[in-house]
Amino acid sequence: MSPRRTPGRRGARGAKRAKATRTPGRRQPRRPTALITGITGQDGSYLAELLLDKGYRVVGVVRRTSHDSYERIGHLLDRVRIVPADLLDQHSLTSVVRDARPDEVYNLAAQSFVPTSWSQPVLTGEFTALGVTRLLEAVRLAYPEARFYQASSSEMFGKAVETPQRESTPFYPRSPYGVAKVYGHWITVNYRESYDLFAVSGILFNHESPRRGLEFVTRRVTHGVARIVRGLATRLTLGNLDARRDWGFAGDYVEAMWRMLQQPAPDDYVIGTGETHSVRQLCEIAFRHVGLDWRRYVAVDPALVRPADVDLLQADASKARRRLGWRPRMSFAELVQTMVDADLARLA
Repeated sequence: MSPRRTPGRRGARGAKRAKATRTPGRRQPRRPTALITGITGQDGSYLAELLLDKGYRVVGVVRRTSHDSYERIGHLLDRVRIVPADLLDQHSLTSVVRDARPDEVYNLAAQSFVPTSWSQPVLTGEFTALGVTRLLEAVRLAYPEARFYQASSSEMFGKAVETPQRESTPFYPRSPYGVAKVYGHWITVNYRESYDLFAVSGILFNHESPRRGLEFVTRRVTHGVARIVRGLATRLTLGNLDARRDWGFAGDYVEAMWRMLQQPAPDDYVIGTGETHSVRQLCEIAFRHVGLDWRRYVAVDPALVRPADVDLLQADASKARRRLGWRPRMSFAELVQTMVDADLARLA
């Protein structure tokens, strides 16, 4: 599947603009441009790699802070353009979209750690909910030809009314983060239907990698295993060991994001493996990979249990398989082992 050239509903205008940018005397195709918020995060780094390999010009949006945090994209900094903007500031987003004139916009930035959303619910709403509105408004005002991707989440299903969860499953979020993601999802649908924007939401189930933050349970486990092996710790504390999730590899999931924006019409898709595993199974695989019995090292800390936990999330990604031709490549066991190996290498 090659990058789409004609943007959205305003195809004629986009085609004229692309034609005007060609070098006189040489019929060279215009490189598509992608704008990524959250480029310094796990998903942003994998998506940037994917798009660069496909020949895109990549513009990454970062918040201006007193220190740079480019650990995940350090190897890409000579190939991407980094620009400052903030999901809390409408003007900065509009200016960035107007300057970049992107064919595709991927909104991956958010306050994305569920436990933090309980201690900072208002800030979570500002970034994860209203931030989506500000970016959509920036696209509408500055460059409506762009195709827009919103990173929705399986946490929107929360206390799921059916299993597995599909695109038609009602939302029942169980955290401020989940509630904010529901808002972001529906405002994307509203802008699509009200302004005829090419705007889609990917309802991604949990996706992990060695680039995952230490605050997430998968990385907490694999990093904890590595610390125990290296003699830096003697135990690992966790919350609900019975919670089950549909975990996949982030590198697989960013391809689904891209495929959604190559379709002839905008639509929303559930992305996941269709398999579930408990936190207990996660521990078993991670510790077994280094020859240890997890029961000797893992302790439950009630303080790490969410006020309202989500017990089971499982994806029905049949629509994505059918329409996008997408399916995950890396198994859960391979993912966990890869993460353990990466953390062992970091602590060597």
